[in-house]
Amino acid sequence: MNRSCGRKSAAIAMLGAAIVVCAHRAFFLQGAQSEQKVVLGRYFTKKAYSPTPLPKFEDLKDELPSPIYDDKPLWVKTYWKAWELGFRNFREPAPQSGFVSQFIDAAFNQNIFLWDSCFMSMFCNYAYPLVPGISTLDNFYAKQHEDGEISREIVRATGVDFDEWINHENSTLFSRWGWPGLNDNTDQSRKSPVIYKGRTPPTPNPILTLDALDHPIMAWAEIEHYRITGDNSRLPEVWEPLTRYYGALQKYLKQGNGLYTTDWASMDNSPRNVYLKRGGMGIDISSEVVLFARQLAIIAQALGKSDEARQYSAQANDLAAIVNKKMWDKRRRFYFDLTVGGKRAPVMTIAAYWTLLANVASPAQAAALVAELKNQNTFGRTNPVPTLAANQAGYEPGGGYWRGSVWAATETMVIRGLENYGYYDLAREIALKHLDLVAKVYEKTGTIWENYSPDALQQGNPAKADFVGWSGIAPIMYLLEYAIGLKADAAHNRLNWELQPGGRRGCERFRFNGHIVSLVAEPRSGQLKGEKITLQSDAPFELRIRFLGVERQFAVSGGKQEFEAVSDQ
Repeated sequence: MNRSCGRKSAAIAMLGAAIVVCAHRAFFLQGAQSEQKVVLGRYFTKKAYSPTPLPKFEDLKDELPSPIYDDKPLWVKTYWKAWELGFRNFREPAPQSGFVSQFIDAAFNQNIFLWDSCFMSMFCNYAYPLVPGISTLDNFYAKQHEDGEISREIVRATGVDFDEWINHENSTLFSRWGWPGLNDNTDQSRKSPVIYKGRTPPTPNPILTLDALDHPIMAWAEIEHYRITGDNSRLPEVWEPLTRYYGALQKYLKQGNGLYTTDWASMDNSPRNVYLKRGGMGIDISSEVVLFARQLAIIAQALGKSDEARQYSAQANDLAAIVNKKMWDKRRRFYFDLTVGGKRAPVMTIAAYWTLLANVASPAQAAALVAELKNQNTFGRTNPVPTLAANQAGYEPGGGYWRGSVWAATETMVIRGLENYGYYDLAREIALKHLDLVAKVYEKTGTIWENYSPDALQQGNPAKADFVGWSGIAPIMYLLEYAIGLKADAAHNRLNWELQPGGRRGCERFRFNGHIVSLVAEPRSGQLKGEKITLQSDAPFELRIRFLGVERQFAVSGGKQEFEAVSDQ
């Protein structure tokens, strides 16, 4: 679950841990970027940027989705603050950078970051095509190496891979910053080669270091984009870049037992890192590769590539079986990382929950993970879900970055994973708790933060301010999807509304599948509990409303209509 490793530099410096020196260096290392005189982005069709004026908040505010939620006006206020901050971070490619699209910047330092960009695209989808969101990923595809590798961190001004993550030494795979643990000496933990167990080191040597190959969730971002926008024109464009990227991960990160290796970059300063040294296998990266394969199968099916769909689905199932065999602890009823020697690490982290998103866990295993989300001694804290279980050595109630902080990225992973297994109420509960936390801290501090404390109504310590950034997920996406309850299914031209009792709620100018829809629900008069729905749409679609356990379907035509959602409860 890396935040983005080098990104966290300035903030992590406050930790006083071994990783400080390494992370701090990333923030200030702006010079000495090596020139990559090679052909990049050969698998992506877009080759150049066509200059376009950047969107401005003051110009577009009246075109953005406008949420209505009378029960929590602070949540709506925080929504608009998130957009205001997000608009500050929309960028055009710098001259000679080789970037091909406008993008939303990660709001951290001078670099753009891959997994941040994936999560930021998820809330930008709701303003598509007004703002750059998914197009941010274009710039990573445009910088893909011929062997399929994509660096998770690229210098914004030059378009060159962050220098520390380039394998200048032409070595076998290694981590330049290593696997520092709680008490490791920084110098002793740097520049460590990966030991491959049960397989020979791959050739030729990778172009990038292990620090650069982390959190492969681009296919997830692409599918989220398609779910909301219905924009299927991207799928054929990203197919080859994604399959080449997947192949590079298989080649360089796969251990002989079929699982995948990672380093400190998964969760910068987590106590888990010491157990991952020199080729240890992460439950997160291994599950993410399962997720990647499953989503490639979905995209392949959409593109009419049935053989490829079966191939990727089979690979996902095979890897999931290995994860369950080797990383699930029957006694502790939890998933754990493995050391390079194959021993289960003892540290309980949020990384285990990637198994839910990737559909790795069985229903019984999912139930055990859910029990820990409700356990106040582990993950069921005041502000769920901390990145490190509260009963683990190194846990910090104030957050401590990846020693307990609550992050938008991992919250979203947990929430979506819970939905995969039917835990919709718990998913909504966690989403709304995080939304409420972000809103109340905004009310206190006037801004949105990089991460939050698991045990107090405050930002994490450390945390960067004005962070939209992926922290825009809660005030934008969680408000629309979990508070108001609107979820798009563009592939079926359907809008699902999980409507809760309460005051007036809805959204003006809600955007999905190319439609612009305004819809408002307010309590109806009469003996039966119900809601009166007023709706205005520019195109037909199917509306499914679920209210107090009763689901109804409505055929929406263009123009203005009224419906009623009632229950006999």
